[in-house]
Amino acid sequence: MAKKTVATLQSSSKRLTKAIKMVKSPKTGAYTFVESIMPPEVVNDWLSKK
Repeated sequence: MAKKTVATLQSSSKRLTKAIKMVKSPKTGAYTFVESIMPPEVVNDWLSKK
């Protein structure tokens, strides 16, 4: 299950995107949020991974 929140960041000459994904813990069943800053081309691949 992924909560798709994407913000576009620009720093000097590189264009970056901050993506936030909601991940369910297998032990407790609670949800946690995982954040990552990456190029916009790899966001969909990152969000589709478990």
